[in-house]
Amino acid sequence: MRRRLLVVAQAAGWESQLDPVILAIPEYHWEHAQWDNHLENRVRTFCPHAIVAVASSIPSVGAEQLQRLRPYTASCSRVAILPVSVDESLWSEALRTTDDFLLSPVRASEFRCRLRRLIGGPGEDEMSGNDLSQILGTAELVGQSPVFKRVVEQILDLARANVVVLITGETGTGKELCARAIHHLGKRRNLPFIPVDCASLPDHLFENEMFGHVRGAYTDARRDQKGLIALAEGGTLLLDEIDALSASAQAKLLRFLQERTYRSLGAERFVRADVNVIAASNRELDSCVAAGTFRSDLFFRLNVFRLHLPPLRDRHNDIRMLALHFLQRLCADSEQPCKSISPAALRALELHTWPGNVRELHNLVQRAVVLARGEQILSCHLQIPTSLEPMTHGRKTFRDARASAIAEFERHFLIDLLRRHGGNITQAARDAGKDRRALGRLVKKYSLRSSLASGQL
Repeated sequence: MRRRLLVVAQAAGWESQLDPVILAIPEYHWEHAQWDNHLENRVRTFCPHAIVAVASSIPSVGAEQLQRLRPYTASCSRVAILPVSVDESLWSEALRTTDDFLLSPVRASEFRCRLRRLIGGPGEDEMSGNDLSQILGTAELVGQSPVFKRVVEQILDLARANVVVLITGETGTGKELCARAIHHLGKRRNLPFIPVDCASLPDHLFENEMFGHVRGAYTDARRDQKGLIALAEGGTLLLDEIDALSASAQAKLLRFLQERTYRSLGAERFVRADVNVIAASNRELDSCVAAGTFRSDLFFRLNVFRLHLPPLRDRHNDIRMLALHFLQRLCADSEQPCKSISPAALRALELHTWPGNVRELHNLVQRAVVLARGEQILSCHLQIPTSLEPMTHGRKTFRDARASAIAEFERHFLIDLLRRHGGNITQAARDAGKDRRALGRLVKKYSLRSSLASGQL
């Protein structure tokens, strides 16, 4: 049965805020209604499974529009489409009156995922493999910053290419999440995805865990046991923290990558493996090769295509979006009404340096959901730790540590100053008591011009 969707928007230009692919989705039947006094009658006669509310880009108008969704809490699901530049009143109203919300422009794959979660969709037998892979592959890749968009574009290319991938990035940036996305978006999506934590594999058990054994291979081998490679047959094998492998394990892995064959312990013949290999490391393997702790020939085998994930501090514009995404999901998982985040708490999140990256942000929001007993998360609920990482990382000299601390202060001060003045450098310079040209040079120094131009500061 086709699901009925009622798009509530102003008469002029509402189609431009939705991807044409969305409007062409065959399993949904669309009708349009305006934000007027006839809305209640339209909802009563059409009986939609979901209301898709396109909010005005004028914050006060958009908040007033969303308030009109309150009477339909029990009758149908409500999804809001918000403008990119959203103020606190509109955020708060969206959290109170809707089941889910997205920022314009909306991607078809993400929109489908949200709708299926709220109102269901066609049966699994009706859903194409490509639809399912889009849902599984990109639903958790949240972010609009240019550097993260490039990562998502590369993931889509890699899924089609089916090549060995080396994913690098700091701890907590989402390396396994991206590996899963590559798998679910590719041709191997219906076959196993097997993650292997190389740091937890004892050296003397490496062969047994990876290649398996046959009965009688050693004293306690009472039955055949498949290795991790055999479990991943036809699918994807993720070798996480691959830099932690010993020299002996690296040599054994190299042979497998070269020949794509392996021999289980005690077996008489080699077996050919059909698996796609993705490796991940939070260290730069080039440096490990130079230091002699990682084999250069293994590095060249793995470095077919490198995908580098940026740290959260380089995705400043995504912090708010990620925090709200985690908040919405955590409240839903704990079966409690969705909370909102106060403006002061959001500012505190944006000023943190995030040494633990996206994982730290998720854990921090999760803690705040537990601590906040009311409807709003305040700064005190976040319990953001004081980070000494910028000053102590890499055993910097006193001069380097001082310069790093000053740079961090200047960057955060500029972001807060420019946000207060709507990106107006002249007014910001006057408020700060600083020459306009000098302030402009600082904006350029900390690469804030692109954020100013896009209005995402």
